[in-house]
Amino acid sequence: MSAAAHALSHPKYRPDIDGLRAVAVVSVVAFHAAPDWIAGGFIGVDIFFVISGFLISTILFNNLERDTFSLREFYARRIQRIFPSLVVVLTATYAMGWWVLLANEFAQLGKHIVAGALFVSNLALWGESGYFDAAAETKPLLHLWSLGIEEQFYIVWPLLLLVGWNRRYNLLTLTLVLGGLSMWLNLKGMAKNPTATFYAPQTRFWELLAGSFLAWAWLHPHAKTRSLSNAVDRWIHRMLYRDMPSGDGKALANALSVIGVILLAFGVFRIKAAFGFPGKWAIVPVLGAVCIISAGPTAWFNRIVLSSRPAVWLGLISFPLYLWHWPLLAFARVMEEGLPSAQIRIAAVVLAVVLAWLTYRLVERPLRFGARKRLKILVLCGLMACIGAVGYYTFSKAGLVFGAQSRITNALLEQIVEPPNTRLSDGSCEKYLQFSLGPGAVCLTNSSAPQVLFVGDSHAMSLNSAAVLGKVAIQSMLIGNHGCAPLMSHSIMEGKVNKGCNALPDEALKVLSRFPTIQTVVLDSRGPLYFSGQGYGVEGASNYSIFALDGSSGATQAEMFRKGYSEFAAALLALHKQVVVVIDPPELGEDPRACVVVRPVSLSPKTLSSCTQSRSKVDERQAVYRQLVAQIQADNPGLAVYDPIDLFCDDAQCYGLRNGNLLYWDDDHISTWASELVLTDMQKRKLLP
Repeated sequence: MSAAAHALSHPKYRPDIDGLRAVAVVSVVAFHAAPDWIAGGFIGVDIFFVISGFLISTILFNNLERDTFSLREFYARRIQRIFPSLVVVLTATYAMGWWVLLANEFAQLGKHIVAGALFVSNLALWGESGYFDAAAETKPLLHLWSLGIEEQFYIVWPLLLLVGWNRRYNLLTLTLVLGGLSMWLNLKGMAKNPTATFYAPQTRFWELLAGSFLAWAWLHPHAKTRSLSNAVDRWIHRMLYRDMPSGDGKALANALSVIGVILLAFGVFRIKAAFGFPGKWAIVPVLGAVCIISAGPTAWFNRIVLSSRPAVWLGLISFPLYLWHWPLLAFARVMEEGLPSAQIRIAAVVLAVVLAWLTYRLVERPLRFGARKRLKILVLCGLMACIGAVGYYTFSKAGLVFGAQSRITNALLEQIVEPPNTRLSDGSCEKYLQFSLGPGAVCLTNSSAPQVLFVGDSHAMSLNSAAVLGKVAIQSMLIGNHGCAPLMSHSIMEGKVNKGCNALPDEALKVLSRFPTIQTVVLDSRGPLYFSGQGYGVEGASNYSIFALDGSSGATQAEMFRKGYSEFAAALLALHKQVVVVIDPPELGEDPRACVVVRPVSLSPKTLSSCTQSRSKVDERQAVYRQLVAQIQADNPGLAVYDPIDLFCDDAQCYGLRNGNLLYWDDDHISTWASELVLTDMQKRKLLP
C-alpha cells in the first residue's frame, strides 16, 4: 500500500442520493420546527447515517482494491468537506450566544463548542440530558451529536478496513460482524440506559455499517444474488403487467424504491420518541434508506422525484442547512422563554435555508475545490482550533460575565439548571444493588441498603434530588418514569402512545421483595396533569390520559386516577410498609429565569416577573386533585399524606423565590433547594427516617 497521497477514486455521482439527503434534512428540520406535526422527523438523522456509510465505504472498498487508498488523502477530504460550514456555524453561534445567553448558558455553549470542534458532542451531551427532554431544546448545538458519531465512524472505520485489508481479512465478514455487534449493543442498551444508547457511537455504528454492507453488495454483485434478483424482477413484472418481462431490472428497482418510501413515511409520521429510540424502531428508517439506495438511479421515484432539481438543490445544501437550522430555532426558543410562535419558527427555517445556500456557495464550494489544497486545510484546522480554544476559555471563565449579566445574581442563575444526575439513570442501582429497570425507566440510589423508596414521575425525581445528591441524609432509592404516575392496573397514554406506566408499580413491588431494608415508600406525581387535560401556566392542553388495563370504560379520568393510586397504596400497605403520598407542590407556571433577569435580547417585549401567583389560582388548579388524595387516604386507613403547601405559599400568594433561593428550576419541577426543604420537613414530621 503506497503511503503517498493519491487522488482517491469516487463513485459515479447519483443525484437521487442528494435527493434522499433532502428527504433526511427536511424531516429533521420539520421535526424541530413543528414536532407535533412531524413526530418522527428525527429519523432523518438515521437516513443520513446510511447515506454516509454507503458513500464512504464505497470510496474505501474501491480504493483499497485498486491500491489507491491513502489515509492522509481521505482525512484531508473529510476536513475540506466538514470544516468550512462547521467553522462558520460555530462562530456565528458563539456570536449570537454573546448577545442572547445568560452567563451560565454561555458557559455551557462554550463547552459545547469545544465538543463540536473535537467532534465529541455526543459524548458531552450524553451526561447532560436526553435528546427528547425539554432541557435539550435550548441547547443551540444539540444537533452536533450526530456529526460526532459520523466523524468517530470516519476515524475508526478506515483504520479497521486498512488493517483488515493488509491482513487479508474478508472485509464483508468484518462489516457484518461489527454491524451485528453494534445492533446487539443497541437493543441491549435500550433496556438499561436509553440516553446512553442514543448518543453512544458503538450503539449507532450499525446504521452506518448498513450503508457499508450495501456498498460492498453494490461493488461486488454475486452471481447467485444477481440470479435471484432477476427472478424476483420477472415475478414482480408478471404480477403487474400482461407482457413478458424485459429483464432490465426496473420492476424490482421500482418495488424496492416504493418499499423504501413506505418505510420512511411510516417512520416520519408514526414513530415517536416515546417508543424508545433508537432500539428496534431504528430498523425502519435504516431499512427504508437501504431500499431506496439499492433501487438505483433508474427507479421511477429515484429518477423523477429524488433526482428533481428542487430535491437535488436541497440535498446539496443539506449539510449547512442541518448545521444552521437548530441554532436559529434554539435561540428563538431561548429568547421567547418557551415555544416561539409559528411565524417565528417559519422565519427561522427560511433564514436557515438562505444561510445554508450562502454558506454552500461562498464558503463550502470554494474551500472544497480548487487549488492551494494544503493551505486551505491548514487554515481550516487553525480556525477550528481557534474557535475550540475560545469555547474552552468561555467555559473556564464561567461564561464571561459582562454587561447586563454582571448585575445578575449568578447564584440564582446556577439554580435554573436541571440538577445533575437526578432525572436519568446513572448506573448507581447497578453498582450498589445489581439491579436495573426496563427501557425508559429511571433507577437511582445512594446506598447499598436503601431505607426509603421514591416512586413516581419526574416530580418524584425532583423531590428525591436533595437525597440522591447527599444534601439530606436519607438512604434512598428511586424508581420512576417520566410522565408516569404510580397507578396500579392502569396505564397512561401520551397522545396515542401507551407509555407502559403499569410497569412502575410492578417494579416497585419487586424492589421491595428484594430489598427488605426499605421500610418507607413515597409516592409523588404531577397529579392534575394526568386527569385534568390541562397543563399549567405556559403549558397548553395536556396530551396525557389514563386508561384501565382490563379494558373497562365508563370511569372518568379522575376516578381512574383515584383507583390506580388506591390499589397501589393498598398493595404497599399489605407489605407492612409506611406509605406516604406527597401532595405535589404547586407548579410555578413560568420559566424561573423570568424571576431573575430580563434577557439582554428578546423577540418580544419582556418584563421581570414577580415570581408569584395567587393562592386562589393554585387552590383552583389543585382542588379536584386534593379531593382525590383525601379519597385515596380514606380508601386506605394507615396511609400517610404529606402536604408541602406551607413551604411554597402563604394565605395570599405562592412563591417561586424565597429567602434568596429559587424554589423551581423550570416551570413545574422544584429545585434541589426546595427538595431539601421538603425532605427535611418530612423528617421532622417522622415521615422519613
